[in-house]
Amino acid sequence: MSIAHGVSMKSSIAAIALFVVGAIPLREEFRYVPNEAYGFGERLEYRVGYKFITAGRAYFSIAPEPVMREGRPCYDINFEVRSLESLDWLYRVRDRYRTILDVGGIFPWEFEQHIREGNFHRDFYARFDQRNHKAITTEGTFDVPPYVHDIVSAFYYVRTLDLRKYPKGSVIQLQNFFDRKTHDLGVRILGRNTVEVESGTFRCIVIEPLIKEGGLFKSDGRILIWLSDDDRKIPVKVSTRIPIGTIDAELTGYSGLRGPMQARVLKPTEQ
Repeated sequence: MSIAHGVSMKSSIAAIALFVVGAIPLREEFRYVPNEAYGFGERLEYRVGYKFITAGRAYFSIAPEPVMREGRPCYDINFEVRSLESLDWLYRVRDRYRTILDVGGIFPWEFEQHIREGNFHRDFYARFDQRNHKAITTEGTFDVPPYVHDIVSAFYYVRTLDLRKYPKGSVIQLQNFFDRKTHDLGVRILGRNTVEVESGTFRCIVIEPLIKEGGLFKSDGRILIWLSDDDRKIPVKVSTRIPIGTIDAELTGYSGLRGPMQARVLKPTEQ
């Protein structure tokens, strides 16, 4: 065999080896979480009521276009709740939250919290280094477990789950980073209920986040959430205690859904 022929054979074998290796999919760096619940451009609007009066408005929104973090597409999610200016004398609320949520893995890269409730003020920012398991925050750098959540990302993660498979009373265990450390965050399945709000009547799964720190309100009691009992799992109603009593947030409008809300009970005139 000539030297040239030998080199040619080795080159061919090397080429074949590279082709075979290239055909084997590499292991993904991060987890993948299937999501049929929501997508870009979803907007949910709420009336916030205290007893029998409208006390304010709130919304969840996902930006219509992805933002990039660490070379990965992300959802830019915002939550805001504001009391009506005419009722600020009773209890003034100006709360804003933002999370940058990885599209493929449903975990956060960044989190912001700006609370203005009565005389209580808080501003908090965290950047999550999901490769090295660190939270770099306005209060220092801290070790965190893989795929740790902020409170908003935890909520959107729960929406991706098949909640129908969990029996009543079961608790889904998550972890939530807030205020310098990681807290256990349980989500209890309370059962099913039908609830009527301004935007319609919906069959719902009722859940209770067992939040210790870093919730969506400066609450001092139970928080109950009615999620539409379908693939969207949209929060139809939220009830929580604040220092002056119980407030409810009820769905008034929605747009940009990933698919139909099959849990909505149609009126005879709509059928």
